[in-house]
Amino acid sequence: MLNLKNRSMIVRGAVVVVAGGGLAIAAAGIGAAATQYTVPLHQATPITAAGFSGHEAQCANIPSTQDGWHFVLPGNDTVFVSLTVTFSPGGTQTITTFGPPSDKHAYVGSAPGAVLESASATVETQAGKTQVQWFNLSHTCPAASPQPSGSPSITPSDSPSITPSDSPSITPSDSPTTTPTTPTTSSTASPSPSPRPTPAAPAPTPVPGNLPVTG
Repeated sequence: MLNLKNRSMIVRGAVVVVAGGGLAIAAAGIGAAATQYTVPLHQATPITAAGFSGHEAQCANIPSTQDGWHFVLPGNDTVFVSLTVTFSPGGTQTITTFGPPSDKHAYVGSAPGAVLESASATVETQAGKTQVQWFNLSHTCPAASPQPSGSPSITPSDSPSITPSDSPSITPSDSPTTTPTTPTTSSTASPSPSPRPTPAAPAPTPVPGNLPVTG
């Protein structure tokens, strides 16, 4: 027969000590479960997405028509369980879906220009790891500026076009014709000299002679 007096043995993770015919059971060390607790936002509020120092082009699946907010936990041993944020306007919303790339990242959308009034999170740290003291606002993604719907858009079809048919054309028929004029002789010009009268030829002078007179 096995003598159990003053002997000890391990049964299913517990130390069984047999002493004086009695049994004393001491629980073996069992790893503590992960702990959930609440932490605040590290940055002081109020905050606007446009006024925050760090910007990203895109915050996960937050549409570009909204302000995007990217929150992250320090280290690699703690993840988000829930995140509660309050915006003005927008009110309070609680987020329970996280990532990518992991549950230590959280993304929230708000109305463009909304003010983050407060934020807190319930988180979970792996057993035996150091608990975090806060979570951070890593970056914001300000909403893209929309094109005002009331402003006219200028296109080539809307702008006036100037063609030769629209502009006045000058043709010889439209332009005044200038005819050179001959200068007129003044009436005060000197008259032409009148011809002088030709003197009449003198009558023949009878010539005296001794010619005989014939009958």
